[in-house]
Amino acid sequence: MKNFIINTILFAVASLSVMAQTDSVQKEKPLKIRHAEPLYMDLIRDLGARKGEKEWNVGYGVEGHKDYTINHSFVEYEFSPLNRLGLEVEVPFALYKTTHVHEGNDVPRNRIEGMKLAAQYTFLVSEKNQMSMAGGYMHEFRAHSFYSMSHGRGMLKGNSVSPFFIVAKKFGNRINTMIYTGPEWEFTPEESKKELYYQINASMHYVLSDGNFVGLEVNDEFSSMSRRTVLRPQMKLILASNLALGLVTGIPTNFHAEGMSFMARVIFEPKSRR
Repeated sequence: MKNFIINTILFAVASLSVMAQTDSVQKEKPLKIRHAEPLYMDLIRDLGARKGEKEWNVGYGVEGHKDYTINHSFVEYEFSPLNRLGLEVEVPFALYKTTHVHEGNDVPRNRIEGMKLAAQYTFLVSEKNQMSMAGGYMHEFRAHSFYSMSHGRGMLKGNSVSPFFIVAKKFGNRINTMIYTGPEWEFTPEESKKELYYQINASMHYVLSDGNFVGLEVNDEFSSMSRRTVLRPQMKLILASNLALGLVTGIPTNFHAEGMSFMARVIFEPKSRR
């Protein structure tokens, strides 16, 4: 009888220890559904992000227009200080090159486009429906060109603000769908100009067993005066456990004003020290 009581106590203590460890793991790692993230209009952090996650992105792209070509590059840092909360800082650059030297076209000047600060919170993670929803806000401080700054203008040209909503759903283990949508206001004080745009970005990806994927992203932006739609076939190649390469081609639906584009994105997730 004595041995039975001792064994029962030891079993209870062991069970409580296992339960405590399980609860601790669950508290540290809340439920997260792995959704394929678009490569052009990427998210601030993964949906359902966990505390301590972080990621660096470095990218380069070429975009054709009727009278000039844009060489884009950017550096961005994403991190999660709290579960389900993602923050991002991005600095994009743009270098312009005319395609018709003798026609005197009005080509935009080279610039640091500004600085983007953004936050995103995942308020729904449904394992049953394999669905996640998030809301967020992005603020961009837009900068003058290098030429304008060298001729007496300050660095800040204007601001743009963009609240957004995201819903993502998986169908089985392979098919991933996502919609990213919201308005964007641009303010340029020195020109007394305010512009309102609305964007709907839809994507579908087929994920392979090793994490690589292929898919299509459709970026649709419109205002009261214009509309711009670009189809972006893309693929993601896993190079290592914490390193990936994204490749995106842009195909505009209107070739009169713009041409094809291409972008490459290097994605690096520093390993946790814990």
